[in-house]
Amino acid sequence: VQLQASGGGLVQAGGSLRLSCAASGRTFSSYAMGWFRQAPGKEREFVAAILWSGDSTPYADSVKGRFTISRDNAKNTVYLQMNNLKPEDTAVYYCAARVGAPRSHVYDYDYWGQGTLVTVSS
Repeated sequence: VQLQASGGGLVQAGGSLRLSCAASGRTFSSYAMGWFRQAPGKEREFVAAILWSGDSTPYADSVKGRFTISRDNAKNTVYLQMNNLKPEDTAVYYCAARVGAPRSHVYDYDYWGQGTLVTVSS
């Protein structure tokens, strides 16, 4: 599976962005997908994940109620809708894929996209 993340940019605090992650391959619908982020000088951290069916969607506590993960298996794409953005959300956002249930650890994922930068100004 090859992943291509897009949709990052510069936004003011309180604003919104929607990230997309397009996947290649015919078996996209069998993968759980995750979003992670990495701020400068920090480790990569879990943001959200979604089961192949869209039923299970765990979130990091820091984004609950503000971010929403979704997927469109017909388009081989997973989305991350980010609302009420805060300066601390500034990071490079990565999408990732794994077979099986959605997980929250970096090492659980087998495939990674190249990342898209989100900058939130105060």
